[in-house]
Amino acid sequence: MNQFLQSVQKNNNIRMSVLFSSFMFIQFIMLRMSNQAGRGYLEEQYQEFVYLFIQLVVIGGFFIHALIRTKVRSEKNYKRLTLVSLALCMTGTAVMLFSSAASLFYLAVTGLSVFFLGFTGGAVYSQIVSLTANKARAGFCIGTGYAAAVALQFCLQLQWTVVPALSVMLAVSFGALGFLLLKSTEALAAPEQEQDFATRPLLFFTTVITLALLIFTSYYNSYIHHLQIASGYTDYNVYTWPRLLMIPAILLFGFLGDLRDGKFLPLGTLCVVVVALLNTVLLGRETYILNMCLYYVAVTAVIAYYNLTFIRLAARTRHPAVWAVMGRVIDSAAVVLGMTLKFSTFSQAAVLMTDIAALVVAIIMMTLTGAFDLSEHARHEAQSVPETAPVPEPQTETETDPFSAIQESYRITPSEMKVLRELVSTDDKQDVIASRLNISVSTLRHHVTSIYKKTGTQTRSALCKLVMNN
Repeated sequence: MNQFLQSVQKNNNIRMSVLFSSFMFIQFIMLRMSNQAGRGYLEEQYQEFVYLFIQLVVIGGFFIHALIRTKVRSEKNYKRLTLVSLALCMTGTAVMLFSSAASLFYLAVTGLSVFFLGFTGGAVYSQIVSLTANKARAGFCIGTGYAAAVALQFCLQLQWTVVPALSVMLAVSFGALGFLLLKSTEALAAPEQEQDFATRPLLFFTTVITLALLIFTSYYNSYIHHLQIASGYTDYNVYTWPRLLMIPAILLFGFLGDLRDGKFLPLGTLCVVVVALLNTVLLGRETYILNMCLYYVAVTAVIAYYNLTFIRLAARTRHPAVWAVMGRVIDSAAVVLGMTLKFSTFSQAAVLMTDIAALVVAIIMMTLTGAFDLSEHARHEAQSVPETAPVPEPQTETETDPFSAIQESYRITPSEMKVLRELVSTDDKQDVIASRLNISVSTLRHHVTSIYKKTGTQTRSALCKLVMNN
């Protein structure tokens, strides 16, 4: 068991997969249980407001974590806050699991539990950003993690007759989160990179694309229900086997997310949603089961898109903890928007027109971001933006910068370059350098270890010799 835990801790890909699958499984269970809050206690017309409240509280948890992660520089204090959040989330989940939903107490516990779920999720996404920056395969890990969570949820079916099994799986998931979040936080602190001007429009465009795609899937679901009613097909349970299509879909789009740094992911997502829409328009009510299958595949594509895109962009911003969770925040915001606009009351024609409009907006935004330029030149151009190193000191025409040569030869990241320059150019101790760079000592040590590993050196003097000889 100890060997397994050590291998998980050392292997970034395994670590991210277990981290993401544990959180997603807990999230699936908690949100499913939170939907029961108030039933039998509140009147039916108020039940919708409970779900709205839950989504807003989850968003609040994400943002409070981002604020604390930005303000709290001490890794020890951050670990303590993460531990408290995880413990409260686990306690609230246990209370919800064994309590009656028809009470004000259950409703209050639900609100607190989903808030700490959001806070814990923020910690999870922050680590995922750091793991991705450390060359973990984000697409593969997000894909396998999400697929595992969906498979577990489907097997349990969230029937309260399997509470013992559900309790065991929740305990294992919380234990995995505790081990990975608390034992590894120091080595995986959030990147301390400067945000460049090119990143800002990408963040805006990605936000608009994500919101448009989520609105599309929400309206598309309403459109399917219109077709179901029109066809008289009322016996089908949408929570059975079509949901399993999310497993191969997330694995496929995770693969696209890793292929050429995700260059094909926007186009693949767009193709799926277009095919889904064309199927409903051209074939209509005769293919309701096919519509449901395409719906789950489309939803999975959008989930992969916003998770992987924001995770990669977050590492290039001043506040990675904020942008790492932005896709998930927009997802909840789209749910709130859908409930506010009463999607279910729209006519079939209005729903279809909204779907088309959202799709057009997504296509326009993707075009502006260069998503349809799949050339090798575009790939290198896109990569050059996040890998821009700090501006070097002015040089004469005959001078060469040894640091640039080291960065290119050994694939040193911008964050590591800041540390490398300090190590070579000064004789200051690590705590002084950390203070000057406005990062924690543990983060500095992590960068130093990474630099030594990449360059094949073991001491500061050997590192200085290597730089000066280039």
